[in-house]
Amino acid sequence: MSPIQLTFLAVAAFSLVSALMVVTRPNMVHAALYLVVASFGVAALFVLLGAPYLAVIQVVVYIGAIAILMIIAIMLTRRIASEDLVVVNAQAGWAAVLAAILFFSLLIILGGWDSFGALAGELPPGSVDPAALGEALVSPQAFVIPFEVASVLLLAALIGAIVIAWRSSRAGG
Repeated sequence: MSPIQLTFLAVAAFSLVSALMVVTRPNMVHAALYLVVASFGVAALFVLLGAPYLAVIQVVVYIGAIAILMIIAIMLTRRIASEDLVVVNAQAGWAAVLAAILFFSLLIILGGWDSFGALAGELPPGSVDPAALGEALVSPQAFVIPFEVASVLLLAALIGAIVIAWRSSRAGG
């Protein structure tokens, strides 16, 4: 096994452990911070796979925007960040069994795929044009509407968190 493959496996395991910590932490602030770590691991995987542009987008969008917005929203709603939340409930056993069945089914399916171990060819230079993608994001004929809808949705989530925090602070004190 080459050093790149070992690095890939180590980063992938690090990302999986971080993602597991996201869904098992009772403190929502800690879960959001583990989400940042898991997203950083995914960005590192993109770099190892030769997609630095996607790695930068992963850092800017998921770590720089969504995760930070979640942390701010959690901090605005202080009661969510309590330690007395129950993370594991009666459905956890069934969820673990179903996850194990799906995981091993995926391993069997991928193991039977003939070209699973094949390497993808390199992209020709200039095939991914960041300038064209940037123009498509702001072009009325392309992606400007979904881009603006996503920004309005994030703004609505932030305003909703402020409203919830405002009501709980007035009711509690």
